[in-house]
Amino acid sequence: MKTRLILSEDIPALGDTGDVIEVTPGYARNYLLPMGKALPWSKDAVRRIEKRRVEADTRREEMRSDMEALAARLAEAQITFEEKANEEGHLYGAVNTRRLAERLVAAGFEIPEHHVRLAEPIRQVGEYTVPIHVHSDIKAAIKVWVVAVQPEKPAEPAEA
Repeated sequence: MKTRLILSEDIPALGDTGDVIEVTPGYARNYLLPMGKALPWSKDAVRRIEKRRVEADTRREEMRSDMEALAARLAEAQITFEEKANEEGHLYGAVNTRRLAERLVAAGFEIPEHHVRLAEPIRQVGEYTVPIHVHSDIKAAIKVWVVAVQPEKPAEPAEA
């Protein structure tokens, strides 16, 4: 048997503020109700939550416009990695999601590592398009350039 609740805040896996949901009694009793994330469903609870729903919708719209602006800025971004590579262009290391996220933060973008959607680490010199998950259904892609740097050769001793 499911317990009927009304959400008092946005929970990504369940729904938005004001949504009526049905969850297992244990989940409701042990988590949602004590943490104040939901209220038992009633007509009175629906009336109380309505103001929060309107505020949450306004906040969500503002956040969405901010995230769309961030996605537009990201689409113009280009990141260059200078890496040591062999003659065939294979990197001695790799460019992974952590390194990409660090470069994005250094460039002024607050993108967490888990939002960088790199299928596998980059191990070859070249140009790559890396998808970035900005927010819910908003996505962007950045250009990543991986170029080889020549290791410095030791100076040859001068002949006497």
